[in-house]
Formats: sequence, structure tokens, C-alpha cells
Amino acid sequence: MTTERRFAISRETAWCPGCGNFGILSALSQALEGLDLNPQDVLYVSGIGQAGKTPHYIKGNVLNTLHGRTLPTATGAKIANGDLTVIAEGGDGDGYAEGGNHFVHAMRKNIDITYIVHNNQVFGLTKGQASPMSGPGMVTGTTPKGVAYESFNPLALAITLNAGFVARSYAADQQHLIKTLKAAVQHPGFALVDVLQPCVTFNKINTYQWYRSRVYDLNQDPNYDPHDRSMAWERSWEWGEKIPIGIFYKVNRPTLADSIPALKSGPLVKQPLVSPNLDEVLAQFK
Repeated sequence: MTTERRFAISRETAWCPGCGNFGILSALSQALEGLDLNPQDVLYVSGIGQAGKTPHYIKGNVLNTLHGRTLPTATGAKIANGDLTVIAEGGDGDGYAEGGNHFVHAMRKNIDITYIVHNNQVFGLTKGQASPMSGPGMVTGTTPKGVAYESFNPLALAITLNAGFVARSYAADQQHLIKTLKAAVQHPGFALVDVLQPCVTFNKINTYQWYRSRVYDLNQDPNYDPHDRSMAWERSWEWGEKIPIGIFYKVNRPTLADSIPALKSGPLVKQPLVSPNLDEVLAQFK
């Protein structure tokens, strides 16, 4: 039965008061409601971390997996049942560190899923250690003298790999985030939404106030073309006094399902078994 906020759940969370995760959760539920989807047709896949708990607080099917293994699990689920709307979700540590290799190959294969990364620039679950997104010089428990490396740039990497949909939004800008998530879910192919998410407990640099004076919507620029790959790549490096949010890049290309012959007849879960006899199947591999 359809209700006004059928994806929203009123439940106590494990998040700190003021956590940016609340904004992402609210925007995701409103985006899915706006797309007129039913909770039973949505699968959320997440790994370990505070962001990975998000699917616990929204209606739908949930599959929690290992740290950094969100994308291969989501890939398997989408191949098995292509009728599902699959949303992979996790933090920047989970997705860009432990899951970095999977991030690369999910984009290369162009799996038809939406990947939401809660980018708070630290490992929030385990007391704020440096993540790939921590800025140079940032002092954390694992970097007492400051981070010695350049930050990872997921948007530039995604555009370089010709990912189908590459976007960034901000947890405190609900309307922008809702609009971006709707567009990502509707995109046929891999859609990355990197969400700037303040961590009020462990990141005292990239606060709400810090972002408020910097973020702007690049899609408000009439001269910006998200289909222009070179323009998107150049803007993906803008960070500092001005930080762009919006749809950086968008292109349609064949998805993984379009390329797998076994899926031409429909989702695997709806296809008949080749043989109901397991011994016969195993014998083929002896």
C-alpha cells in the first residue's frame, strides 16, 4: 500500500546528533518515494562503517557484507535479479580504501547500480582515523603529524574511466541531494554519487560552516555541459575556496547486463534450472 513516506522508518540510530548521515538518509527516502518505487523492489547493499548502517533505517531489502565488499556483492545481486533497483552504500574509507579495486572495476563493467558514498573524510566508525579523502596535513589518530599524502579524487577517476554518471552532492542541501539521487537511480548504468557529509565528532575541519561558504551548483552555470568529458575532468579538480556539486559527467553506454548472453532471456532468478540434479551439474566440473 502506498503511503506518503513509505520508505522512511522512525527508529533510533547509532549516529551522533548532527551527523551528516541523517541528511543522506532523509534525502534517499524522499528520492525513492519521488520515483514511485516500492520498498520490496529495492535492495540496499552496504559494508562496514557508520554509513553502512544506513540501510537499517530505511524500508526495503538489505544485504550487509564485508568491509569494502559492497560493490561485488551488489554486482552479484543485480546479475541474479536485474528487476531490482540496487543501491550500494558506504563510507569513503569503505569504498575508496578497502573497496578501491572494486570501485574501479564496477565502473569499467558499467553495472546498473547506484553507488552512494558518504564522504566524511575519516573512518568514522573506528574513531576517526585518516581515510583516502583526508586532506594533506589533517591530524588524526593514525596521522599525529598530519596526513602526508594527496587526497584521493574519486570523481576524476570515475570520469577517466568513463563511468556513466558521476555526481557530487552535499548532505545539508536536501533539495540538491534529492534531485541528484533521483537522477542517479534513473540512470541506466553505474551511477556514482559522492556526498559531502560532515562528521561532527571526528572531523573538525570540514564542518557544516566550512562547506556552507564553499559549495556551489556547477549545473547552474549555463556554459557547463555534463556530456563534455574534458570539461567534467577539469572541474573535478576544483577544491578549496570553491567546491562544485552537481552532475559532473553523464554518458550512456552498454551495461554489464547488455553484454552477458545468459541475461538476454531475463533475470537469472526467473530462468529455469538447467538441471535440478546437483550431481549432474557438479559432474561437469570434474
